[in-house]
Amino acid sequence: MASVRDLKKDINYVLGDIIEAVYIVEAANGKQDSKDGVKVIDGAIATFDDLIAKVNQKDVENRKAHLTAVRSELETKAKGLVDDLNKLS
Repeated sequence: MASVRDLKKDINYVLGDIIEAVYIVEAANGKQDSKDGVKVIDGAIATFDDLIAKVNQKDVENRKAHLTAVRSELETKAKGLVDDLNKLS
């Protein structure tokens, strides 16, 4: 199932990019390990764990609909994390 593999890659890349962006913003502002930055990173890690667990669920009735819901949840949570990231700068 290539779509499952692609979804896992998307989750990894999107949330990894958000974490990397936190480090870049903090370095640009001269603030290392700020509380707000750590909160965004922790949120990204928790989101990653949650979404990967949902992708790996095997006991769902409609697998395609389930994966579509996971993809839309990724978009929603990523937008929220990006909003929090924008507040750092």
